[in-house]
Parts: sequence; structure tokens; C-alpha cells
Amino acid sequence: MIDPSADIHPTAVIEDGASIGAGCRIGAFSVVGSGVSLAENVVLDNHVSVAGVTSIGAGSRVWPFASVGSEPQDLKYSGEKTRVEIGQNNMIREYVTVNPGTAGGGGLTRIGDGNLLMMQVHVAHDCLVGNNIVFANGVQVAGHVVIEDNAVLGSMAGIHQFCRIGQGAMVGGGAIVVNDVIPYGTVVSPRGTLGGLNLIGLKRRGLDKAELNGLRAAYKELFTGEGTLLARAEALRAEMPGNPLVQDVVEFVLSNSDRSFCTPD
Repeated sequence: MIDPSADIHPTAVIEDGASIGAGCRIGAFSVVGSGVSLAENVVLDNHVSVAGVTSIGAGSRVWPFASVGSEPQDLKYSGEKTRVEIGQNNMIREYVTVNPGTAGGGGLTRIGDGNLLMMQVHVAHDCLVGNNIVFANGVQVAGHVVIEDNAVLGSMAGIHQFCRIGQGAMVGGGAIVVNDVIPYGTVVSPRGTLGGLNLIGLKRRGLDKAELNGLRAAYKELFTGEGTLLARAEALRAEMPGNPLVQDVVEFVLSNSDRSFCTPD
């Protein structure tokens, strides 16, 4: 179904079965597959490919030569109907690729609201991406990765499969992340070690100074105290129950994961 208010260039290809919402604009030589659903006011610039079972939320824009929803780069994939879900008000820049899920990974790649994916970013199969995240140019995200809200990934960073990036974390340009990154942590060095907390990002959000000071103390205790990392996290859960930033970190560390954690040098 194509809403009559949609503006579609005569050279664009809209396959039968696609759903095009009110106010959408689809540019020259773009291709929209039969399983695609575009909410209202989505903009596809020229030469955009949206394929597979893919939905894109209201107000999102996709720049030229991006490919969303094409088959995942996984040799185990055998044509099963899996999905891409992209939320509202996302900016997907030139040459970005977003792959759908696989049967073995839950069948869904999901990107939330208000994200910026700069040029040549790749989001692989079965990734779960939150809201208000910045992917700088050339970020490469492998399969089954979870990225929580308000994270920032610097240019050319690489995220290993099954890693988790906690909310508010910042990954430096060129870093290769092979372990989980705690909420509000910063990652430095080519092989992804923690370089402290993303205090600048937290201050920009206007968070309470006392909570920030508590988070700094908790970070020091978590990575320099006695006992195992999990034991120290359990202790912090009891010591600072009223600090939501600390509790975010504690719950992240204590939740199930297939990876270890990025730690300071």
C-alpha cells in the first residue's frame, strides 16, 4: 500500500506488497522490497536499497547508497524470513549496511530511536541497538552485539560478536572491543582497555554531582578492590543502593554475558 501523499521518483522501484506511509519521499533509483514497511515521513535519498522484512520508523532518513535488510553475512543463513526493525528519527548515512537477524540469533536486528549512523557503518545480524547512539564513520559491529542507550562509538571502532556496550559508554576511535564495556565507561587503546568513565557525557546530561562522585568511587572499588569482579559488584549493590548510576553498572556486570569485561590497564 502506498499512501497517496508519498513523493516517489519515477525511477524508484517499489515492489508489490511494500507499505509506504504518508509524507514519505523516495528518491531516484531507490529500491524498496515487497516486505518493507516505511512509516510516515521517512526519506530515502537516491540509490537506497531497503530489502527483506524491514520496518523503518517515522521521521527517519536514509542517505544514498545505504543498504538495509539485505541477507546477513552469515554462512549459516539459509534464506529464512528474519527481520530488521528500525525506530523513529534515525539518520542512516551513505554506504551504511544493516543486516537482518538469523534463525540462530533470534531472527531480529533492532535499532531504536534517534540514532546517527555515519558513513560506512556496518551493523551485522542479530544486533540489538538502543536509542540516541552515535556511530562515527566506519564503525564495524559484528553479529549478536548489544549496544545500550546514549553510547558513542568513535570512528573505525570494531566491536566483536556477542559483546555488550553499556549505556553512556564511549569507545575511542580505532579501538577493537573484544569484551563487554560497563555503562559510562570509556575505551581506549587499539585493543580496547578501559580508560576511565565518560564523565563529560554524563555532565552534559545534567546528572547530579553527588551521583557522579559516587560512580567514580564505585569504579575505583570495582576494578581495584579485593576479591573477584563479581564479588566486588555484589558488594557495591549493597553499599550504594540509592545511586542509579552505580546500580546500572552493577546490574550490567552481574547479568548474563558470553564475554569477559574490558578492564583498565
